[in-house]
Amino acid sequence: MIKIEKVCKTYRMGEVDIHALRDVSLEIKEGEFVAIMGPSGSGKSTLMQMLGLLDVPDSGSYQLCGKEVSGLSEDELAGERSRTIGYVFQQFNLLTRTSALDNVRLPLLYATGGTQPVSAEELLTQVGLGGRLHHRPNELSGGQQQRVAIARSLINNPAIILADEPTGNLDTASGEEILALLNQLNERGITIILVTHEPDVAQHAQRIIRMRDGKVFSDEKVPKPLTDAPIHRTLRTSLVAVPATLTPWRKFISVTVVDIHTYFEQAVRSLLRNKLRSGLSTLGIIIGVASVMMALALASGAKNAIAKQISTMGSNLLFVQPAPRTVNGVKLEAGTVSRLKRTDAANLKEQVPEIAGAAPVVRKRVQVVYEDKNANTEVTGTTPEYLAVHSQDILVGHAFDESDDRERNRVALLGMTVVKALFGTQNPVGENIKINRVIFQVIGVLKSKGSSGPRDDDDIILAPLGTVMHRLAGTNYVDSIDLQAVSADKVDTAIAAVGKALAEEYPVAPSQGAAYKISSFASMQQTLLKIISMLGALLAGVAAISLVVGGVGIMNIMLVSVTERTREIGLRKALGAKRRDILSQFLIEAVTVSLMGGLGGILMGGILVLIGSILTGFELPISWFAVLLAVFSSATIGIIFGLWPARKASTLKPIEALRFE
Repeated sequence: MIKIEKVCKTYRMGEVDIHALRDVSLEIKEGEFVAIMGPSGSGKSTLMQMLGLLDVPDSGSYQLCGKEVSGLSEDELAGERSRTIGYVFQQFNLLTRTSALDNVRLPLLYATGGTQPVSAEELLTQVGLGGRLHHRPNELSGGQQQRVAIARSLINNPAIILADEPTGNLDTASGEEILALLNQLNERGITIILVTHEPDVAQHAQRIIRMRDGKVFSDEKVPKPLTDAPIHRTLRTSLVAVPATLTPWRKFISVTVVDIHTYFEQAVRSLLRNKLRSGLSTLGIIIGVASVMMALALASGAKNAIAKQISTMGSNLLFVQPAPRTVNGVKLEAGTVSRLKRTDAANLKEQVPEIAGAAPVVRKRVQVVYEDKNANTEVTGTTPEYLAVHSQDILVGHAFDESDDRERNRVALLGMTVVKALFGTQNPVGENIKINRVIFQVIGVLKSKGSSGPRDDDDIILAPLGTVMHRLAGTNYVDSIDLQAVSADKVDTAIAAVGKALAEEYPVAPSQGAAYKISSFASMQQTLLKIISMLGALLAGVAAISLVVGGVGIMNIMLVSVTERTREIGLRKALGAKRRDILSQFLIEAVTVSLMGGLGGILMGGILVLIGSILTGFELPISWFAVLLAVFSSATIGIIFGLWPARKASTLKPIEALRFE
């Protein structure tokens, strides 16, 4: 079963070479019970590690079951360990906070084929622990913990069991029980190789190999009759196998999915062992994700609020005003050369099919008085069509008509801000007010439209255009023409058509610039939305910094975890774990922490958005994009910052990790 020839192993301690093994050659047959003895430093532990594929020789040949293994890679050695060898350690090496049953099942996580595994429950029952399946190591005595370790070594039905000082940490009675159990296993056909420095323990073996200074100096059989033991194959049919319903699932489910599920389960268990530390690790991710969600919600809410406000003002409105002109190199004030007449409004409506309504406008700041109250506001002289163009409704009273404009009647419509300043809660309809000492009768109140930025749209008085032009402003020209496009998507077309019509009506030299300026709320809306988008991106970028900080925290915690669990990593590798198994487990732990932080961040972000909606007074929407971005970001952070600690864990040598203190 085992054949080694001229095996050498040298360790370098500083500048000194330690020759642990010197030209060691021996053979061990199937079904033997062999004890390896020797004083400290004799090389017996190194030989045991070599036989158990935890280390490789510097030179020489090692054949296991007829296969040369001295040149195998680390992962290939792990596969051979999983299929052929079971370990019983002096320190038991059980996972804390893990039940006896799960400790025994641990090698199954890394099983790579070979013989049918046996039932963990049945194995624990066979070693006398059937009533303690769910007890943790700290709830078991030393002898019971060693029994768990023996049951674990048998789970993959190995051909060989290596026992390194299995009674070294036990009292005499417990030690005798463990040796009796090893004898029973050997009688069933399992090859037992035991390392000890106690002669009475070695007497339980059939053969004793003594070592000194890295060499085998004696190899003798123990003079006692051997039992007629069944061959090793009999053991594999005598132990209770896993029921058929528990094993075929690996054949039908993707190995990748199975592995991920297993690694995730192990990761969750590991994280639950350190709840406080795991919770603190997620805090940075929670804050980062919540900040990003809040920033995106604020930007989206601001966009929606601006769009809604502009739509109430009229997203399909156009404004035509005289533009500043340049004459003889001198830039003049707007309206100095180019002027608009009230008839231009009707002409544009008639000439441009994209225009649904047109209202000439004259504006003037005035002082308005009612009894002992007064206010400074803006009076807007316009035609009755102004109300339709601006989607303005009457709250009480009625609007003025064409006859009021034609006859220059002194009637007025008041905005809510003016009403509150002059009349409080009193109904102003029918009352007389003075606008710049000219008496006007209030015939209606405008429905409130609120504020648009610094401008209060309710701080206004509407009056007939002719009345304002000749009784208040003293002008024959209008300040602007407010146009309404047939729809919001026709605004750009309408602007081009209006510009062409005005250029034909009022041609000017190219050197003097355009005669009229045409603007719309759409251009204003686009500008504001661009600014909000930039601010939102800036806020999200600043918030994302906390995600990076959280990722650094995860990396730090995972590095600490790798250091703390070095012996556990060595144990897992000794039980058959490959590099990818360790890498995947630690990487999934990091991703799990990040995803937990992502989910917590989504919850906190939702709460912050709700609070923000209450405080700001406008809706802050949470988009699916923000949620998906949060999950993606947290997972990416986990992968990026967990990869280095995971790789560091996967590259640990099993024997060095097991020796770590």
